[in-house]
Amino acid sequence: MRKLVIIPTYNERENIEPMILKVLSLAGEFDLLIIDDGSPDGTAEVVERYHQIYPKRVFLVRRSGKQGLGTAYLRGFQWGLAEGYDCLCEMDCDFSHNPDDLKRLVAAIEAGADVAIGSRYVQGVNVVNWPMSRLLLSYFASKYVRIVTGMPIHDATAGFVCYSREALEKIDLSQIQMKGYGFQIEMKYTAWRLGLKLKELSIIFTERREGASKMSGGIFGEALFGVLKLRFKRFEK
Repeated sequence: MRKLVIIPTYNERENIEPMILKVLSLAGEFDLLIIDDGSPDGTAEVVERYHQIYPKRVFLVRRSGKQGLGTAYLRGFQWGLAEGYDCLCEMDCDFSHNPDDLKRLVAAIEAGADVAIGSRYVQGVNVVNWPMSRLLLSYFASKYVRIVTGMPIHDATAGFVCYSREALEKIDLSQIQMKGYGFQIEMKYTAWRLGLKLKELSIIFTERREGASKMSGGIFGEALFGVLKLRFKRFEK
């Protein structure tokens, strides 16, 4: 099984080199695709240097300006499918997701899941170093999604996710519209409505130590209001 880790970046120079080295060190040989949105801090230049060292394992897509988390992952999915990868994983660059957990998510795909979700809330609340206001906002956002959509997922906004190739081929990626954290909800909801098997695995999420968070009120606003529109979206299996 060929495995690709897709990481969107904007000003992640402090994290990108240790993240590349960590992913490359994992057993099972994960390849890495960075989607950089014109970082002025030189993030892309670091990735380019590693691409020269590992031309068959580290890849870079440069984009001009910040175009949104969702469009970055969609670009990564399209790239990975075209290159023949069997398992495509989403992950943040700031080590809030533990790269070691990639192996657990891929194992769930190998065991038959179509979508494996690294969940902060499937077994209690496993978040470290978040202020209470942000934790409550995230936790109750996922509760809200469950109530509105009926989707049996505890962490609908989770950004640590692995998709099988077959799952992404069944999802019409051209119809995914939300760009921020709403993208994460829309992808999971679409997969669920198409009858794909979603599996949540408990992880510990740790707030970043280096760099600045990209979270904003607008990102959560898009997610919360966009969920209402999902109820009226048609899906063809």
